[in-house]
Amino acid sequence: MSGGEKHWTEHLGELRNRILVTLATFIIMLIVGFLFAQPMIQFMKEDLLQGSLKETLQLHIFSPGEALAIYMQFAFVVGVTFTLPIALYQAWSFVRPGLTSREQRATLRYIPFAAFLFILGLLFGYCWIFPFLLNFMFKLTSSLGATETYGMYEFFRFMFRIVFPIAVLFEMPVIILFLTRIRVLNPNLLRKGRRFAYLLMVVLAALLTPPDFVSNILVSIPLILLYEVSIWLSARVYKQIEMEDEEWERKWREQEKEDLDDGW
Repeated sequence: MSGGEKHWTEHLGELRNRILVTLATFIIMLIVGFLFAQPMIQFMKEDLLQGSLKETLQLHIFSPGEALAIYMQFAFVVGVTFTLPIALYQAWSFVRPGLTSREQRATLRYIPFAAFLFILGLLFGYCWIFPFLLNFMFKLTSSLGATETYGMYEFFRFMFRIVFPIAVLFEMPVIILFLTRIRVLNPNLLRKGRRFAYLLMVVLAALLTPPDFVSNILVSIPLILLYEVSIWLSARVYKQIEMEDEEWERKWREQEKEDLDDGW
């Protein structure tokens, strides 16, 4: 086996091990989420169905397998939420040898920031977007004089189709910061692509949310705001990179001058 083949074999082995660690963590967190799904389900039923909704809206189970599916929905979200920091750390550890020491320290700080944004996205979707959309849909149904009878599985499935994509898309600032730090993106490029980015946000919102105009708008607006925040953060990081480059160049010139003086 040649040295190059051995090198790639080692990298593939390391990648496999890190994927296995991530999968094992996800399975463990999935089990934990399944065990704690029942109190979370009861809490959300009480929290979301308040006032007139609690009196008029009933949730039902229409097939034996729906109860298990509901538990698995909650278990999946818990599993992803608590596996995310481990997965990001494994990814960072894999690419770390290709980064400079400054880039290693800087990108490592993004891991807790990414976990925080994901949880913030879950809370934002659950506490603001979904209740607003739920009440809006309830008023539309009431205007038709219809009685709302929902399946519990479909109700929570509708909720997660709103909340979970928002949490995933809340990771956008971290991705942009990371790409800026490794010099793939810069704030000028992000500003020039603003119109295309806005269009992409609307398309993503339409693809990831239920097919209705209101939910698309409610998801598109925070995504556009997040993009603007990402541009601002990218500009700050890019300015810091330029200052670091100038400092490195200054030290290099001083060292070169010292070497020349020593030579004389």
